[in-house]
Amino acid sequence: MSVFEKIIKGEIPCNKVLENDDFLAFHDIAPKAPIHILVIPKKFAKDFQELNPQEMVGLTNFIQEVARLLGLDKSGYRLISNVGIDGGQEIPYLHFHILGGAKLRWDNLAQNISEKERLEEAKKGM
Repeated sequence: MSVFEKIIKGEIPCNKVLENDDFLAFHDIAPKAPIHILVIPKKFAKDFQELNPQEMVGLTNFIQEVARLLGLDKSGYRLISNVGIDGGQEIPYLHFHILGGAKLRWDNLAQNISEKERLEEAKKGM
């Protein structure tokens, strides 16, 4: 069971921002911006590639509601969903990062690592 499934079941506490029957938003425990929220569906999907497109409508509405609640709809924010090893996905459970609260930078998108190192990292994360 993933950490997100444990959070949904209430086995691991989280600092909730918003929750409904289908989705949960909470503060990231290792924030990369002044505001860093994770949004997860309560129904499992490994990543964005596995998400049913019809479910994206509800997820989109939920993410927009979270942004409004935090005032990020006015100041701006970044929305990220990492997919797979090369995309930087560490937990094989669909989740979106909402980052904001400051002017965000976009540095060092790719590491210069060997194929062997990349495969070793993949084994650790998945």
